Amino acid sequence: MARPRQALLTRERIVEAAAALIDAEGIEACSMRRLATELGVQGPSLYNHFATKAEIVDAVAEAVVAQVDISGFHGTDWRDGLRLWAKSYHAVLSAHPNIVPVLATGPGRRPAGLAMAEAVYGALIDAGWSRARATHIGALMRYLITGSALGSFALGFENDPGLYDRFPHLHRAHELAAHRAAVDEGAFELGLDLLIDSLSHRYDQGVRR
Repeated sequence: MARPRQALLTRERIVEAAAALIDAEGIEACSMRRLATELGVQGPSLYNHFATKAEIVDAVAEAVVAQVDISGFHGTDWRDGLRLWAKSYHAVLSAHPNIVPVLATGPGRRPAGLAMAEAVYGALIDAGWSRARATHIGALMRYLITGSALGSFALGFENDPGLYDRFPHLHRAHELAAHRAAVDEGAFELGLDLLIDSLSHRYDQGVRR
């Protein structure tokens, strides 16, 4: 009887498996040996497609960024474009929190990351912001989006009422974890609103440099 054919090993299969592993267990778990086991192949076969684990992690980061919707920058007001992009980016990172530390360092050489930076920066320049201010705005947005995805504010407080006896203003802090979505998502939405409203005010006042 003929042996069943093994699925062809491709870069796409490797990246998909690595992404699933990173999502489930974190970057540290994504070793070449573990990845080969997950794919049902011998470790050396991975090196036909990627030279190092770092290259695979970078490819996963690229695949994640490629999911972000940047179409809102075309044919819309820069404020609407920023808001739509920020919400999409935030949603994507929330779905893949373990890769955020890699993305927080910047686009590097990743094409999707550079295309996203080009879309944001280009929209701001086209709207009349100076290059310096457009750079600052892009940095601010990245700090808000990636920072909000690096960890949960709500989960930072222990579910132990007695812990807060000496801190009267924190007497309900132990309840935050149960309302994680409302707290964390509410904070992101508020931060985004305040940032864009402030920028909009400066823009309307002609302060764009």
